[in-house]
Amino acid sequence: MSSTGNPLVSIGIPTYNRANGNLLKVVERALAQTYQNVEVIVSDNCSSDHTQELVQSIEDPRVRYFRQETNIGPNNNFNFCLNQARGEYFLLFHDDDMIDHDFVETCISSLEPGQSVGAIFTGVRIIDENDSVLEEYENKGAGLSPLEFIQGWFRDTTVLYLCSTLYKTVCLKEVGGFSSKKNLYDDLVPTFTLATRYGRLDVAEVKAGFRRHSGNRGSSVPINDWIEDSLYLLDVLYRLLPDERTALSTEGELYFCKKMYRNISEGLAASHSCVDYFYVYKTYHYCYSPLHYLYKKKWDRRVEKIKKTIAIRQ
Repeated sequence: MSSTGNPLVSIGIPTYNRANGNLLKVVERALAQTYQNVEVIVSDNCSSDHTQELVQSIEDPRVRYFRQETNIGPNNNFNFCLNQARGEYFLLFHDDDMIDHDFVETCISSLEPGQSVGAIFTGVRIIDENDSVLEEYENKGAGLSPLEFIQGWFRDTTVLYLCSTLYKTVCLKEVGGFSSKKNLYDDLVPTFTLATRYGRLDVAEVKAGFRRHSGNRGSSVPINDWIEDSLYLLDVLYRLLPDERTALSTEGELYFCKKMYRNISEGLAASHSCVDYFYVYKTYHYCYSPLHYLYKKKWDRRVEKIKKTIAIRQ
């Protein structure tokens, strides 16, 4: 395949006002892949900085730059990148995350001749604003059934990030791209759908970096929206694996109940009143008491404080 006419792998980079941030580094990393048969799609969501000049100064025919006339929102920008993709596989590469130079090559070379899957996953590292590695997770999904794969996410043993996921483009388009009811889990809905419906390939090696920021992106999101989107995701999972509904419901409701408590207590939801805690408790069929959650959280903090005190004295 030609690297200009019909590239095999499309790398979509949605961006907004990151000209003074990591945007240039991200585009250069995409172009510097050891697997050169790529196109790089940069969708500028009506930035007010010099993003356009920065990207257009890159002299590489594999870069395709688009500027939105008005801000279309993050989710629409993700799907714009997807709709422009010509490649057989698609990576949605946020403008401040990172991939290793051999990310694409590692994913593509892991496919057997003639093999086709809905998604390819690698391990991932969590990095801070200075590129320092905070955590690192190998992908341990190989050999897991679709149910076990999803249960692993509920148990925090299956680690899923956009930067470490290569999607089959036609499959991603078939399921409607990145979408959920409130677009809070708009990445997980297609990820689980493609992995379950079309199959997946798991690469153990860590080949991507997700950047963790000190701020919270979801601090203005109402808890009702978080809950509604979680129920939507659960419903998608029930339809994907109807025979496993009981197992999915048991673990899924417990996971999201704790997750919503955490969103409330850590300021990821717009409000954090006692009424919100009870609403969560009721929604997930009283599976986990908010009093238990808050007590455990307080106790865990005390234990951590004691550990630090002991470490200092030693």
